Amino acid sequence: MSLRIVQLGSQRKDNEGLRIGTVRRPPRGVAKENFSSQNWYDVWYPALAPSAETMKLGQQATDEAAWQTFEKHFRREMKQTEPARTLELLAKLSHTAQFSMGCYCDNEARCHRSILRSLLTEHGALFAPD
Repeated sequence: MSLRIVQLGSQRKDNEGLRIGTVRRPPRGVAKENFSSQNWYDVWYPALAPSAETMKLGQQATDEAAWQTFEKHFRREMKQTEPARTLELLAKLSHTAQFSMGCYCDNEARCHRSILRSLLTEHGALFAPD
């Protein structure tokens, strides 16, 4: 049992389990009934996506200092009650269930999912090998 951090829309891996979309908006131009079959996500959970204002910081981050500003803002958002409880729950579930979560970004290093990976690690999540 374990958790994977994935790029939404990518080919699913064997035993990936339920795919959770931690994005602010659904994929454009895709009918809702096709989200799962086209490997976007099975469940949409925008509570773990950056706010619109914070997302702008990430999209505009062209250097390390700007990225660190984005990370600081996003981590602050994830300390709020609902996201913090969700992270704790997902970390614990990763020890008993197989599931994945992710975002659309091509580069995980410059995507909020890299920060989610770090936060989940801090909560004791169990990750599947890549």
